[in-house]
Amino acid sequence: MLMRRTLAMPTEASRGVSAQKESMTTQETTVTLPVNSSAETLNLGCFCRTLNRARLRSYIESDPSLQGLMQNIVQTRPHLFSSTVVFLSSEMAQQITATVAAIERVVTLPAYQAQALARAPAIAQHAFGPVGACMGYDFHLRAGGPKLIEINTNAGGALLNTALARAQQTCCAAMDWAFIPNARLDTLEQTFFDMFLAEWRSQRGNQPLGSVVIVDDEPAAQYLAPEFELFRQLFQRHGVAAGIVDPSALAWRDGRLWHLDAPVDMVYNRLTDFYLSEPAHQALKNAYAAGAVVLTPHPHAHAVYADKRNLIVLSEDDLLAAWGVSAADRSLLAAGVPQTRLVTPDRADELWAQRRQLFFKPVAGFGAKAAYRGDKLTRRVWSEILAGDFVAQALVPPSERLIEVDGVLADLKFDIRAYTYAGQVQLLAARMYAGQTTNFRTQGGGFAPVIVMPR
Repeated sequence: MLMRRTLAMPTEASRGVSAQKESMTTQETTVTLPVNSSAETLNLGCFCRTLNRARLRSYIESDPSLQGLMQNIVQTRPHLFSSTVVFLSSEMAQQITATVAAIERVVTLPAYQAQALARAPAIAQHAFGPVGACMGYDFHLRAGGPKLIEINTNAGGALLNTALARAQQTCCAAMDWAFIPNARLDTLEQTFFDMFLAEWRSQRGNQPLGSVVIVDDEPAAQYLAPEFELFRQLFQRHGVAAGIVDPSALAWRDGRLWHLDAPVDMVYNRLTDFYLSEPAHQALKNAYAAGAVVLTPHPHAHAVYADKRNLIVLSEDDLLAAWGVSAADRSLLAAGVPQTRLVTPDRADELWAQRRQLFFKPVAGFGAKAAYRGDKLTRRVWSEILAGDFVAQALVPPSERLIEVDGVLADLKFDIRAYTYAGQVQLLAARMYAGQTTNFRTQGGGFAPVIVMPR
């Protein structure tokens, strides 16, 4: 079977889109793609707009109290959602799953834990049972397989991407195979609630969970604030009182964490102050250290997963072998984790000479802040990197997705985020963007669902 699409294509027959796109003219061209096309072929040749915005609104505003939320997203966050999907081969998806599982096995090793916690502050030494909700593993795709770019312990977007994935529709009969009903999507919200319930029970056993607060600095001003509302409703639908709170509004007294006059059982932590070091977070820090509140994700998880220095260890085969990591897991990590090194003054000349093949990241960074491609570095920025705490990771260019925006073709980059819990992949989603890093400011970019190709 062939799928035949009428698409806006470059007038030149070649695929040099990146070089053409600033001065591109378009013409209507019929492109025939076989149904068994590779994921890469579809990412570069299928420009379908698959998002049903009315359906997305119904999912986003499923609770009456959320009416108007979609309109707010459109007005204030116009590039949050892409209107198309990203295709992924089943082999790539399986490799992502296997790499995540291998990393989770390594993280449990006493030697790994010891090296990660040795450089972490005292607050990160606490381990009360929870493993950390809403983990995110970010990958770039290359011909040799997926490459891990970073691990996040408070990865945003899980519920937004669930709604987005459910709101897709087939663009033509030949693409029906890509949009078959997915029962897993219908149960993902329950899966996410069960994740928080598992976190609660790992610390509190069979005690009832009565209240949750979703915490971030100035939560209403956060870019993913709409998702806070979705989580609030998710908890409330399951009979758990929930609120969205700035941590400065929390109080630590009488051995409990309080919000106004109500005690708090659990905190869903969206802060990027990973070790709760800021004065406004002191009440939460005291409650966590005392084991008086179930906090997830928490400082311990950040230390053993998200500190960028862990990528150094995960890319050192000899060290992993000495720790007893199996040959199979070492093979997965060698293929999936780009070599990463600590930036130190004694390596300055070597790293500067190699900078065009490197990407520099702060060890405690997030959201691609203060992260730099080596080929874009100036001497001024390089001096700041040397004075800070940075790692240098082998540069892995992202894959590309060719889309149509207002009748003009555009090459966007994308990464794949695996939302996970306890080593299990719950959902795959993509983030499309232009520039050095994901930014949610690109016309046509934003979150995009991932369609895993059948074998």
